[in-house]
Formats: sequence, C-alpha cells, structure tokens
Amino acid sequence: MGARFEELAWRETPIGAVSLRRRRDPALGVEVYEVKLDDEYLMSSLFPVAEIELARLGLAALSGDDLDVVVGGLGLGFTARTALDDDRVRSLVVVEAIEDVIDWHRRELLPFAAGLAADPRTLLARADFFAAVAEGTGFDPDDPGRRFHAVLLDVDHSPRNVLHPSHAGFYTPEGLRRLAGHLHPDGVFALWSDDPPDADFEGVLGAVFRSSRAHVVRFPNPLTGGESANTVYVAHR
Repeated sequence: MGARFEELAWRETPIGAVSLRRRRDPALGVEVYEVKLDDEYLMSSLFPVAEIELARLGLAALSGDDLDVVVGGLGLGFTARTALDDDRVRSLVVVEAIEDVIDWHRRELLPFAAGLAADPRTLLARADFFAAVAEGTGFDPDDPGRRFHAVLLDVDHSPRNVLHPSHAGFYTPEGLRRLAGHLHPDGVFALWSDDPPDADFEGVLGAVFRSSRAHVVRFPNPLTGGESANTVYVAHR
C-alpha cells in the first residue's frame, strides 16, 4: 500500500485534524491529492473544475488591467494558480488560516500548483478570512485599509454548510456589507459552493451588491462515471 498511498502532511487545528494525502488511483491511472478535515473530504485534485472556474468567472467580470485580487482559502491551490495565469493580475493575497497548508505550497508538494508561492505577485497571509472581515482588519497585513478589485472565496462547503459556526455571520447582509467595504467600486465578490444555486442566498447578495449571478459549473465525475455540479456566485459591488 505504501506505493499507492502516502500521507504527506497532518496537523491538529482548532477546527479539526487537517491532512494532505496522495494516492494512486489504479482504475484512472492518476495520482490523486486529497485534503481531509478529520474524516471529511474537503477537496480532491480529481475535481478542480469549479475551483478553476471560480477564478475565471470572477476575473472575467472585471475590466481593466493591474488587478489586485484576494483568494480566501488556499487549499490545493487551483483558484490561486488560475488567478495568477491571468496577466491582468498585478497582486494576489491568499488568506489561509492554517499555516501547514501554506507550507504545503512553499514546499511545492502539489505539482499542479508549482510556482504559486514563489511568484513575486503572491502574498500568502496566514489569517482567518472571516475574522479579517468581521473585525475590519482587511486582508493585507502590511496595509489594513487596502481595497481590492476581486475577492474569490472557497472555504466553506456552501453558505448553509459551513466548516465552523463562526463563519455563518459572513453570509448575512451585514457580513457581506463588511466584505464589500474591502472592494473597489465595481469590484467583484465570487464564491464557490458545493450546493445548487440557493435562492435565499441570492436574495442576500441582491440586498448588498448591485448585481449577482449564480453560475452552475458542471464537470464529469470519474468516480461515478456521471456528471457533478457546483455553483459559483459572482456579485458586483
């Protein structure tokens, strides 16, 4: 089993034990990287499409160059890596609560995210994204009042299914108004969700942002042989 499975990293955190695993899937013939929180799967390199589309859809909604972008939640790095592939991105602040996750990328344990940490545009900020919004401290530790053109968030499973109860307040009108205060005029907030479009949450977005849209991102599921879908919300200030 050693050649087919390896636990690359493990750490007990305030929200549970976070681990990074690599395994060989003999049926698919690929190396699979997975992140778990205790016994729950958070993400897999088998399903990167929606995380990639989070960056693409969020940035496609912006015009102009010299974009300053925040990614909330580093994970396997697909969203951040895709953001850097956009030549208009001038700077990228990635806010990640778990130091070990940042270390995975500094050690380049994830080949598909190679170069992310070393890119001179990237700042990996060890912080709680939700606390930074609630407390008003902002996302750049060197410039607390800094505003951004886009905030791309992928931490919770969905606005209704959060990883920690302290995150729930973010998905209210009050929480999103605080987030909007960190955006430039006409800035964009984009959010990944594992659930189908949620009409109630779309109503919350509509109460805060000028416009919003829920994109259903469909992708083949190699485990079931069928199709799966996630949602990406994109809202303009």
